[in-house]
Amino acid sequence: MTRPRSTLILTQSEIDRLIDMQTAIRVIREAFIAQARGETSMPPKVYLDLPGYGDFRAMPSALRRPAVCGIKWVNVHPQNQRKGLPTVMGTVILNDPATGFPLAVMDGLSVTRLRTGAAAAVAIAALARSRMARVGLVGCGAQALSQLEGLLQVRRVDRIAVWGYRRGEAARFCRSAGRRLGVTLIPVGTVNACVKDADVVITLTPSRRPLVRREWIRPGTHLNAIGADAPGKQELDPQILREAVLIVDEPVQAMHGGEINVPLRKGQLTRRAIHATLGEVLLGRAAGRTRADQITVFDSTGLAVHDVALGYAIYRAALRSRSGHPVTLFSS
Repeated sequence: MTRPRSTLILTQSEIDRLIDMQTAIRVIREAFIAQARGETSMPPKVYLDLPGYGDFRAMPSALRRPAVCGIKWVNVHPQNQRKGLPTVMGTVILNDPATGFPLAVMDGLSVTRLRTGAAAAVAIAALARSRMARVGLVGCGAQALSQLEGLLQVRRVDRIAVWGYRRGEAARFCRSAGRRLGVTLIPVGTVNACVKDADVVITLTPSRRPLVRREWIRPGTHLNAIGADAPGKQELDPQILREAVLIVDEPVQAMHGGEINVPLRKGQLTRRAIHATLGEVLLGRAAGRTRADQITVFDSTGLAVHDVALGYAIYRAALRSRSGHPVTLFSS
């Protein structure tokens, strides 16, 4: 790495110009593989609880190739919508591991949305059936658009059913996202109607009770469980997890705050239910889907190493943009 002389400050609008979803998917896929190879370092998330308000999470990590380290400092404040503020905000700081010099400080919300959508797309490409037509989107908050953007990079779909918590929320999302994505989105009134005929189900809620029942899921369905990212959260009937090929992004983090955290604590699931990590599947060390009728689940908790990998790709793109010279976004 050429020793930097200044720290780049990158805003949300700059990030949106510098990188697209297709590039993000490639970067995140390589980061999953690097993680499975042992080429990353990622201590557990540190939670700072703020009773009555929300919490902060500190997420440090480092990659060997490219040589970069950093941290994401992100908050979750559920009542912020009432105050006209985003529920989730964050900042990503990148450092040169050889000197500690701060390479960049960038908007963490853009990075989070992009990397979560890209990670989900990598899981769908690896685990969902290749021929699929219908998608069920359970929840239509801040993450929903990037989830669909990632999905549409790896699969063609005919119909996307959307359910939202609040009255009219799904209809509004379907109108805006449908125009932007050029696909058919249909608002539905119940979770059952959203998921019952789906080939892929994506759950994006902060729920603390199961929303998706086992009897609504047909054979061959793939589920991306995205919403559970802290202890006590869950979106899926534990019976789905017991019967599925269960893939996680990182076992310790998933057991602490992912979709499996509540069933594990209640004795409804055991550690042995985890089949593999997604990185192991991508490397060929573990099988993912082996039959068309299997139910597969990806438990996504959000990995700091993905924030740093994607942040570094954005940083390099910014250098290229400002210098006019080609820069490789990521090398494996």
